[in-house]
Amino acid sequence: MQQALQAFPTMRPVSVWQWSPWGLLLCLLCSSCLGSPSPSTDPEKRAGSQGLRFRLAGFPRKPYEGRVEIQRAGEWGTICDDDFTLQAAHVLCRELGFTEATGWTHSAKYGPGTGRIWLDNLSCSGTEQSVTECASRGWGNSDCTHDEDAGVICKDQRLPGFSDSNVIEVEHHLQVEEVRIRPAVGWGRRPLPVTEGLVEVRLPDGWSQVCDKGWSAHNSHVVCGMLGFPSEKRVNAAFYRLLAQRQQHSFGLHGVACMGTEAHLSLCSLEFYRANDTARCPGGGPAVVSCVPGPLYAASSGQKKQQQSKPQGEARVRLKSGAHPGEGRVEVLKASTWGTVCDRKWDLHAASVVCRELGFGSAREALSGARMGQGMGAIHLSEVRCSGQELSLWKCPHKNITAEDCSHSQDAGVRCNLPYTGAETRIRLSGGRSQHEGRVEVQIGGPGPLRWGLICGDDWGTLEAMVACRQLGLGYANHGLQETWYWDSGNITEVVMSGVRCTGTELSLDQCAHHGTHTTCKRTGTRFTAGVICSETASDLLLHSALVQETAYIEDRPLHMLYCAAEENCLASSARSANWPYGHRRLLRFSSQIHNLGRADFRPKAGRHSWVWHECHGHYHSMDIFTHYDILTPNGTKVAEGHKASFCLEDTECQEDVSKRYECANFGEQGITVGCWDLYRHDIDCQWIDITDVKPGNYILQIVINPNFEVAESDFTNNAMKCNCKYDGHRIWVHNCHIGDAFSEEANRRFERYPGQTSNQII
Repeated sequence: MQQALQAFPTMRPVSVWQWSPWGLLLCLLCSSCLGSPSPSTDPEKRAGSQGLRFRLAGFPRKPYEGRVEIQRAGEWGTICDDDFTLQAAHVLCRELGFTEATGWTHSAKYGPGTGRIWLDNLSCSGTEQSVTECASRGWGNSDCTHDEDAGVICKDQRLPGFSDSNVIEVEHHLQVEEVRIRPAVGWGRRPLPVTEGLVEVRLPDGWSQVCDKGWSAHNSHVVCGMLGFPSEKRVNAAFYRLLAQRQQHSFGLHGVACMGTEAHLSLCSLEFYRANDTARCPGGGPAVVSCVPGPLYAASSGQKKQQQSKPQGEARVRLKSGAHPGEGRVEVLKASTWGTVCDRKWDLHAASVVCRELGFGSAREALSGARMGQGMGAIHLSEVRCSGQELSLWKCPHKNITAEDCSHSQDAGVRCNLPYTGAETRIRLSGGRSQHEGRVEVQIGGPGPLRWGLICGDDWGTLEAMVACRQLGLGYANHGLQETWYWDSGNITEVVMSGVRCTGTELSLDQCAHHGTHTTCKRTGTRFTAGVICSETASDLLLHSALVQETAYIEDRPLHMLYCAAEENCLASSARSANWPYGHRRLLRFSSQIHNLGRADFRPKAGRHSWVWHECHGHYHSMDIFTHYDILTPNGTKVAEGHKASFCLEDTECQEDVSKRYECANFGEQGITVGCWDLYRHDIDCQWIDITDVKPGNYILQIVINPNFEVAESDFTNNAMKCNCKYDGHRIWVHNCHIGDAFSEEANRRFERYPGQTSNQII
């Protein structure tokens, strides 16, 4: 096995699990003795589940995941996914002998079961000793079909007292564990990702080829999807036939027949050669595929040019808030406005359509329950039912939704298969306390052999750290550090990269702008090199744009009431030369409500020890600048500005099932909890823009949260809000307020072309 993998160091296998129509690999666990402590230590659990047996079933899966099946009164059945939660998964995983659950699945991800549906609307707190203690509709009372069977993903760690002798032995079938493409020639010199070559599967006795007799484009489509490619193309069959005559092959699989909609090769009909089969693939050769990479992964300049030459309209589907490439909350464009998709009926077929439409492979996982964070605004689609052959999610049958049908707690998401590029092998962290932090080291080539080096810390910030963590496969960046003297650099001391400037969307640091081979660093020495602290979760702030529009108004405020505001730099520069305390300043006032829709709390970067006390207002500032408020001309010229420090980051209100964590009183902790929002009312100091010097005309009101990227977020594209406004010198009309990425590109162009022209009620 190890020798086979070393023979092709540039390949990354893709794990799949084999399913044959005549057999299941079932792990049948008896709850009275399996997966629980001994009766003497936990008698209540044994009694609570008496008469019930549990097992994991389905495909493709690993031993600690699968469709949950329960045997009651001698009959096996399943659980419906309605109202299913991670807490219920915890209880079931303990019934199955595992310590806890790491996730759960819906919509029969592991295939539909048979027989009864024993439980529906299962509701657990997670602390129950037995599933019988959880609330439900009652045994056998369900309105579901097996297309809604629930599954669990348990932590691969057994409860104390578990014994392998408790496993009910079943017949084991051959499994296709991994699949790869092996270039027929020149594999050591091929650029990554590898897009064309022989299809190989890993069997218990090593890697084997697949007989191409009966091989179809549908088969190639499935293999390419598994390896992260959206589509396939024809291969030069004559060339590979000639090449096959000069090489020896080891065939292990034949008779592969896919429909083209499968997410895994293991879901296709296929046959294995027996050990005593002497004539393998007579008259045939090894199956070959040629995959077409998506725009992000085009391997050669020729492919890039070919793809760029094709006219492409604006995308109508996108992914938001994913920690890794090819994952996120699914959003679709309708009537020039982006909205989310409800997770009802959401499955791998629909998820695969989204993934391929975006230039990735088939879907690894269809996510429900807002696993990638909750969106805001419209929910455009529900009950999407794709066959898997559609070219766009909009081609799938679906239900148009109303506000009563679904909530953002049911936003659908995806995780897609990605091509292997080897980018994570060219970067590493050193000196940190864990694998998620450390000084960044990158591998560069030539002249001479490859070598590792450090990155200059000058101008290194959150956006650059985001790209580094993404390349490492570690999710988001909590911090981008310009000094790393407290981390040991080992024997790596050379700075090989400087001037790194990223937009934050790149897949690897070598895609960012930098100085090239001639490094320039203002501060020399290893203590001033770049470092990161990565995290799988991040916050995501979003401004409630409608509230800005509803609350905007003009106030002429006397100067004698603005001393505190002047001290905190909340007035235009011309206020310094005003005749204090006489006269007034004209202020555009509005309320702002800032939601945290991410998967981690928004916390100030600076610790409490460095917060600044402001005697005038009697509070601490935990961030120097929290928001920018600007009035822009249609061409983007700034004519008025304001900024707001984080006067007090706290949870003003929260969703129904979320508790407040942050409160500023008594030097309390500051932040915004996931599912909560911070409200700045229009009548507090600095919640305005000083427009005293602005002339009448048409303008754009722009508000940007976290403008300096001081705190990491999963998505910075939704931090800006824009409104059209028309000012006549006495009154102002504010309308068409929207988040910066909420409109289509064409709608944004129309917005910026005609600011303030739409008639609206006087604000």
